[in-house]
Amino acid sequence: MKWSVGTGIGVLLIFAVFAALLYQSFSNILLRQEKQYVTDAVGVVSERLSHDSGELTDSNVKPLLSSNFDSVEDRQGASSSLYSDSLFVTLSRKNIGVSVYNLDGKGLFASRRVPIKFDRVGPAERIKKVNGTNVYVRRSAIYTKKNHELRGYVQVTNRLVEYDAARNKLLLIFLVFGLTAVLLCSLLGYILSLWLLRPIDDINETIDKINEAEDGDPVANIRVPKLRYNDELSNLGNLFNDMLDQMQRYIEQQQQFVEDVSHELRTPVAIIQGHLELLNRWGKDNPEVLAESISASLQEINRMKSLVQEMLDLSRAEQVEIHFGKEITDAREVVLQVFNNFKMIKPDFVFVLDDDLNERTAVQMYRNHLEQVLIILLDNAVKYSTERQEIHLSVAKNARYVDIAVQDFGEGISQQNIKRVFNRFYRVDKARSRDKGGNGLGLSIAQRLIEGYHGKLTVESVLGQGSVFRISLPIVQKDSKASDIKSENNGIAK
Repeated sequence: MKWSVGTGIGVLLIFAVFAALLYQSFSNILLRQEKQYVTDAVGVVSERLSHDSGELTDSNVKPLLSSNFDSVEDRQGASSSLYSDSLFVTLSRKNIGVSVYNLDGKGLFASRRVPIKFDRVGPAERIKKVNGTNVYVRRSAIYTKKNHELRGYVQVTNRLVEYDAARNKLLLIFLVFGLTAVLLCSLLGYILSLWLLRPIDDINETIDKINEAEDGDPVANIRVPKLRYNDELSNLGNLFNDMLDQMQRYIEQQQQFVEDVSHELRTPVAIIQGHLELLNRWGKDNPEVLAESISASLQEINRMKSLVQEMLDLSRAEQVEIHFGKEITDAREVVLQVFNNFKMIKPDFVFVLDDDLNERTAVQMYRNHLEQVLIILLDNAVKYSTERQEIHLSVAKNARYVDIAVQDFGEGISQQNIKRVFNRFYRVDKARSRDKGGNGLGLSIAQRLIEGYHGKLTVESVLGQGSVFRISLPIVQKDSKASDIKSENNGIAK
């Protein structure tokens, strides 16, 4: 409604300015035409009465102005030759009145009754309203041609009936057209606003549905209907859906976090509770039982601390786009650093590096997160290597991506389990994994981190022969290289 009213007011103002200018222009043209009639009449009469000398009198005025016709009204049916006489044409105009006066202002001749009295002192021309009608009056002195002596005066009046009628008609036309234009534009603006602002109504309806949904009701499928109009408001609806999707993911992540933590903490809590109950009943008096219970409880507490930390890491990994979406890191430098660190802390393993980059290569990822992913993959490779303690690390690039691969020659993963290795808390061999200190969250964290930076983490494996984990990260374009070093330094500082 505001759009419609605003459109109507805008059109009204524009049309009013245009109509006022046009009305004034037409009025001036019509008035000039009416004034020209009066000027012609003044000229014709002055010309007819300027040939003789001496003051104008009845005897020398009437013969000149009435010799051809007693009155204009009585001679309308005369010969057509009369119309060739300029005086006759002038005096025959419907609204023109000609009056002649002597030097004292006494009336000597009048073509018809004049509605305005003669005034020798007032302005020579003026417009005066008489009985609701505008009358244009012009006075002029009559001089002799030979001596330029003043003989008398002529006053011509023009009742501007046609002028007023034309102005009133023009004003009515502008008024009708203006109101019609305002109504049509307001109606068109209202219809267009209803049509163009449909995404806003859809968003409001969606918000109302979400607000009206009771606790526990599923709202995951409440979305703004898809609009394919390719305009800003349709894009707003799509962005609103993206925001709802993101919020839904956060809600699901929170629910999943609570469920996973409660599920995984149930076992260590039960173990600690069992040992404490054992000690409370009779074990506190037995040194061996006391030492064993304390040791087992401390072990479970450490595992709980590790589990909570990994869960927090996983929760943060699912929000990297928000907090670290613009970080840039040199992939080659990070790979070399992690490679050298593992060579130092695992001297009994053989680490082989295949570096095909040979130069700084920027990827859009926070440095610490890339290190964390590589550490997770290399740590798993070390844990699950059996007889052949050898790890291969390679890094290369193509036109769009940096590819990093971590290969081990250990136990491998069956095709049945390979699809689930990135699931939370999933372990191929739960007993052996727990002995090695794993909670089944490392690969989930790594995958969430890589996908958060629009990359990809995949695995290829053969049971009994080993596994290859491959990372693909988008390369930052060359025009951003100027900021690479700054971003990397910021990442190191953090």
